[in-house]
Amino acid sequence: MQSASPRTNAACAVAQERRVSFIPMTAAHVPVIAELEKAAYTHPWTRNNLQDAVLHHNHAQLLVSEPLPGELATWHTATGEVVVGYFVAMMGVDEAHLLNITVAPQYRRQGWATVMLQALAVWAQGRGAQTLWLEVRQSNEGAKALYRALQFEDIGVRKRYYPLNNQAREDAQVMRLPLADWRMPK
Repeated sequence: MQSASPRTNAACAVAQERRVSFIPMTAAHVPVIAELEKAAYTHPWTRNNLQDAVLHHNHAQLLVSEPLPGELATWHTATGEVVVGYFVAMMGVDEAHLLNITVAPQYRRQGWATVMLQALAVWAQGRGAQTLWLEVRQSNEGAKALYRALQFEDIGVRKRYYPLNNQAREDAQVMRLPLADWRMPK
């Protein structure tokens, strides 16, 4: 069994102290989330992408917490809550599709993506979804490993799906989580 690094242990200790909740993403959150996107990705969603996600009634949720004592967090809601992460998903007839999931850079590797994915799976099941779909950059090995650990299956590849620099494109790995018999891990 591998032991966690001191950095990982410290991050997990902080994560265990943090009490989080989900709140719906609204148009008022879009400017802050657009700035977080720029910090998190080389090809971020734009303000218009985020605004469309909110206006088209996608399931857009922020994972927030009260700031910890002495914490200097970068992204806040108007009411002072720290934005730990967020996701955007849409519901089809009997399936859900994860469009975007982001953990703020300073909160990565603390388990927050798992929290959001499990919450999304529970939400999707509650609406009758049989499958949760997503695409992930072929180069994003960390995310693919997380999705596989959470029981997502590799289904196929979308060629030239994601933008890269200089007009180049990157393939996306298509993954799915069957929800019919899925249960929250203990």
